[in-house]
Amino acid sequence: MSNQVQKFTTLTGHHDSVYALAQGLQPQEVFSAGADGFVVKWNLENAANQQTAQGRLIVRIPASAYAICLVPEKNYLVVGQNYKGVHLIDLADNKELTSSSITSSAIFDILYFKEILFVGCGDGTLSILNANDLSTIKHLRLSDKSIRCLAISPILGELAIGYSDSHIRVLDLQTLNVKHEISAHSNSVFSLCYSPDNQYLLSGSRDAHLKIWLPQQAYALHQAIVAHLFTINNIVYSPDGQYFATCSKDKSIKLWRADDAKLLKVIDKSRYAGHGTSVNKLLWSPYFNLLLSCSDDNTISAWEIK
Repeated sequence: MSNQVQKFTTLTGHHDSVYALAQGLQPQEVFSAGADGFVVKWNLENAANQQTAQGRLIVRIPASAYAICLVPEKNYLVVGQNYKGVHLIDLADNKELTSSSITSSAIFDILYFKEILFVGCGDGTLSILNANDLSTIKHLRLSDKSIRCLAISPILGELAIGYSDSHIRVLDLQTLNVKHEISAHSNSVFSLCYSPDNQYLLSGSRDAHLKIWLPQQAYALHQAIVAHLFTINNIVYSPDGQYFATCSKDKSIKLWRADDAKLLKVIDKSRYAGHGTSVNKLLWSPYFNLLLSCSDDNTISAWEIK
């Protein structure tokens, strides 16, 4: 098929780089956070009706936020700041319930699974917290280098962790024992993403390479692609699993066909009035198949992919 791309809207309101995106409870809801400490809720339905979207400030934390994560059963949002810890926000009344100073380093990624939060810290610690109150269950340190990204496959029962020591370590979700240790890249692993069918694990790195691994063959390397000019910051799949997207410090977003990793489109400033600086995070929304991207240019763009 020939993919058509056009900009749906641009979300403005952040005063500094935007680092994190998270899906809300409703398809049209999206959360963002960044260097200004603002945590903002956006309604994409408003954008469709008015050609612009009004962001609603949920909370402001006292430092940059690199990671946010929804706890859907509780309607909580967990925010990780660039030093000292995590904040638990009740979205029903937009109030902070509690916070926890679990680390003196940055928090780069947070994932939720069955009332548990997995928090990847800049000192190499994986912190496992109770999602109801942020109480500590366990701290696990497998490297002195930063944890930059996390990915969970509930079907495989595995948690993949990308480190700045260029390794991916795959843990058993129940025991947290290391099942696989992969010397994956020549530099920091910045992004990990399991395919919806669990056939592949995709990794992106500061070395600009995209690699595709086979989880059911002990994570054997399936494909290696020089995908961008600079760091690959994030990888996401489309809701139907037919495509995936990568974004990079090279200011571009690239669309790929999932079954053979064929490059389909490059979304950049010259072709589509894309971002003018590093693209930090992606979110492929179920709302009209919109692909959202956030950037160091302080904005969030929503793209229609047809």
